[in-house]
Amino acid sequence: MTDHMKQRFANHTQAGTDVLIIGAGVNGAGLFRDLALQGLNCVIVDKSDFGSGTSAAPSRLIHGGLKYLETGEFGLVAQSALERNLLLKNAAHCVEALPTFIPVFSWTRGIWAALRTLLGSKTAPRSRGAVLVKIGLSLYDYFGSRDRVMPRHRLVLKRRARQEMPHVTQDIVAGGIYFDAKISRPERLVFELVEDGLKANENCFAAGYATLVASKDGTVTFALADGTELSLRPGLVVNAAGPWIDKVNDTLGEPSRLIGGTKGSHILLDHPELVRSLNGHMIYFEADDGRICLVYGYFGLALVGSTDIPASNPDEVRCEGPEIDYFLESLRSLLPTLRFDRGQVTFSYSGIRPLPASDATAPGLISRDHSAPILEPRGDRPFAIMSLVGGKWTTFRGFAEEAADTVLARLGRERVLSTRYLAIGGGRDFPTDEAARSEWVGATAKATGKPVKRVNELLGRYGTTASAMLTSRSAHSDDERLSGASHYSFLEIDWIARQELVVHLSDIVLRRTTLAIEGCLTMEGLQDIGRIAGEAFGWSEDRITSEVAAVVTVLREFHGQDIRGGRGGVGERPMSRPASA
Repeated sequence: MTDHMKQRFANHTQAGTDVLIIGAGVNGAGLFRDLALQGLNCVIVDKSDFGSGTSAAPSRLIHGGLKYLETGEFGLVAQSALERNLLLKNAAHCVEALPTFIPVFSWTRGIWAALRTLLGSKTAPRSRGAVLVKIGLSLYDYFGSRDRVMPRHRLVLKRRARQEMPHVTQDIVAGGIYFDAKISRPERLVFELVEDGLKANENCFAAGYATLVASKDGTVTFALADGTELSLRPGLVVNAAGPWIDKVNDTLGEPSRLIGGTKGSHILLDHPELVRSLNGHMIYFEADDGRICLVYGYFGLALVGSTDIPASNPDEVRCEGPEIDYFLESLRSLLPTLRFDRGQVTFSYSGIRPLPASDATAPGLISRDHSAPILEPRGDRPFAIMSLVGGKWTTFRGFAEEAADTVLARLGRERVLSTRYLAIGGGRDFPTDEAARSEWVGATAKATGKPVKRVNELLGRYGTTASAMLTSRSAHSDDERLSGASHYSFLEIDWIARQELVVHLSDIVLRRTTLAIEGCLTMEGLQDIGRIAGEAFGWSEDRITSEVAAVVTVLREFHGQDIRGGRGGVGERPMSRPASA
């Protein structure tokens, strides 16, 4: 724990805990930020790093939920589309528009199946024809009209569709083109939500790697990573542990069965020809078995997802071989003129969606809406427990606002600030057009003496936080670059280690940066990062060696990535693309 966080710990201990949030995924972090902005003294803890669970395993989309129209969840679509539009404004440093192509294989197929699903059938519709796609996209535009920032959809015939997507199978009859959004660094955004909360209220406290030890007589106790014991007497507890919600409630003395999660896996392909052919678009398509899949460009790679399989153990979840084969076969069917094989896979990841317990026969039909059931105080537990169930990445702010309003009402407090148009982290004062961006970059380059190109790169990576990073005092220079990943500097790693609540080396590699998922990490680069972090934290050589080994193990066991020496970085196959994106 840094000296600054020790002072925060002391401040919070003296001020007392209004709300304890257990779980620092996007829902918990969003609520922490909202409540801190209202002046409540909050603590947020997680058993691992911030944003390291389900929030680190999405399709990296910020979307309105087109497929939820089929199940009649119009309210969820409307909220999701609104929150998508707001994030494009509030987190412009990591959320950007994503034109999306839907291949259409018939004109009228799927209408009756869609009507049955809309009326409550538990069987998912198959093969959505052009009529159904047109109706769906028109409704999608309608529900996305609030705070609209993107163009409306269009439906194009086969010839034009294949001009847009030249490798798509000849079997299509048309294509739909609409806009959603993607998020480049979801894990960083979770951290920035926590950081915003800490900045908003000096009496708030946040800790990763906090183990819930006991809950007794109104006191909840955690063991922190540095051996410190954190004992709190909260006015209210929020269980935001995602797929671990039932386990946390059990430890709090209130067994529950709220979660019925499904597993979602993704892979990253090193496939330059595919990425070029996508031309900045995502293809949102139906696989041969009726499941929805997607593929789009992500840092020069192709991101492919996602599965939807019932699963219950979030601690051991990983992308399995049959899932990889499923993705590759689906791509071969959709894009028959391109070659796909396992040797192109550079990274894989998987997570458990914390969906509400459901008897739906098709996992895709389980609602992605959210709820916040409350267990009232009883016996020797004087605090209520609110559980944040379900939800999706895109709607975290709206979910947090609803939950915060409930908390404020229970504690007799009033909302003093709305988060609706409040920028997040590096999105604050982010230049909104090319002229403003050029002005910001030019001014920062002049003030720091850094090349315009480099400042622009860091602005895209960290938002306006890049200015503070470049002007920080550090023993390391921005001109010193990581081995095998020259687009990252020693200065960046040092800043992250010292400023961003890092505990382990994996926090830097997997969440504060995109080094691992980009597939550009080498053993030499990892050792560079270990040395820089070791200097910041006073680690011994043995500790640095242990941290490096732990990262290698996690990448191999959970992400299918084998870190070795040289510039290859993944297995024995050399990179076929530049490291920068």
